[in-house]
Amino acid sequence: MVKAISIRKIDGKPGQVYYPLEHITIPSSPPQSNEVIITITAAALNHRDLFLRQHLYPGLKFGVPLLADGTGIVTSTGSSATAKSWLGKRVLINPGSGWDSDPDGPEAPTGYAILGGTRMNPLGTLGESVTIDASEVEVAPEHLSSLEAAALPLTGLTAWRATMVKSGNAKAGRNILVTGIGGGVAIMALLFAVAAGANVYVTSGSEAKIQRAKSMGAKGGVSYKEKGWEKKLLDLLPKDRKYLDAIIDGAGGDVVEKGSKLLKAGGVISIYGMTTSPKMPFLMSAVLKNIEVRGSTMGSRKEFKDMVKFISDTKLKPIVSRHVSGLNNLEGIDSLFEDMKEAKQFGKLVIEVAKESDIKAGKSKL
Repeated sequence: MVKAISIRKIDGKPGQVYYPLEHITIPSSPPQSNEVIITITAAALNHRDLFLRQHLYPGLKFGVPLLADGTGIVTSTGSSATAKSWLGKRVLINPGSGWDSDPDGPEAPTGYAILGGTRMNPLGTLGESVTIDASEVEVAPEHLSSLEAAALPLTGLTAWRATMVKSGNAKAGRNILVTGIGGGVAIMALLFAVAAGANVYVTSGSEAKIQRAKSMGAKGGVSYKEKGWEKKLLDLLPKDRKYLDAIIDGAGGDVVEKGSKLLKAGGVISIYGMTTSPKMPFLMSAVLKNIEVRGSTMGSRKEFKDMVKFISDTKLKPIVSRHVSGLNNLEGIDSLFEDMKEAKQFGKLVIEVAKESDIKAGKSKL
């Protein structure tokens, strides 16, 4: 049996309930021909995990492991030559299935299925191990620690597609705004765009987070709590390019209204989430400037591979805000969820499940 962490059903309405964490055990079985068993070293939270606990995410299922982000070491394989080639390697797990390479969206008739906590995909990374097809793993970049590697998959893939694919403007000399800096996706968007040579600016409600972003390569930032912040942002832009080429946004809300004042004609708003509201007005001012709004969610298997290669080549490092250790540490794991609820984090919130040295010594538990 494999030990993991799920959520326990209690009475309550969506948005008002908060499902508690609980330990579960799931049956273990030998890997099929092309499968690998990955002993998890670290797993990381995403906002979808908080939404699952609040019953605000579709397809919720009790009794299955939580979390989509994870890294670990392949400790057993099936009989195929491909599977065997992964034995002993430290890997990243592709956080979803059903999307191979189509640039427009998932090819699978049933759609894209993200790991962790839903009936669409019974696998999750918040457990001792995961058994998955060998085609769904990539070698973890050598320069990353286990905690950093676990911080990469879902947020990295989401930021990669939104910034490097959908925005079309992650290029040297272009001006890009990343809104709401502090969350995992926004930080990865900043890091990708900076590495691509763009001039990156940020918004945040926290001056401390703006300063952290500047230390990571942002040219400047403004507080979205300040009235007329868009005018202040324009003053920060280079004299020879007083407009934005693209906005990478995860909030929605009034981003089109503000963006139409900041973007060039034909500028792009790449939206990977709408945390402010599920609705967002599109204004005539944006139409007149030919502004494009492009939805962007997660990414394909090909984009995951491209993203991991870019990370390896550039030696880019995800930011870990805080971590706790041990599957038995439910109180500590709960505290990470509290950080997310209160927007305290700058970067990813990570659980160290096991130490690499212990796995190699045959001891997989903290």
